[in-house]
Amino acid sequence: MFEENGITLAQAKTALAAWMTADAALASGAQSTRISTGGTDRQLTRTDAAEIRKNIEFWDTKVRQLAGGNTIRIFGVIPPC
Repeated sequence: MFEENGITLAQAKTALAAWMTADAALASGAQSTRISTGGTDRQLTRTDAAEIRKNIEFWDTKVRQLAGGNTIRIFGVIPPC
């Protein structure tokens, strides 16, 4: 499969799952949660909800790209006359 920047599909899926778990923890009423991805360990609070959503979108896109699904590649465009 296609590997961009050395990130494997398995790594991307693991990161996506971690961010989704963090989102679920905060959504269920927790005031904070800890997330560990890529060798880093972080404490997130409710105020980090926008960052959590941004990371879910990023990793979801990365998983889709690495899985080879739903991507459009444009190699050249011919403008209309």
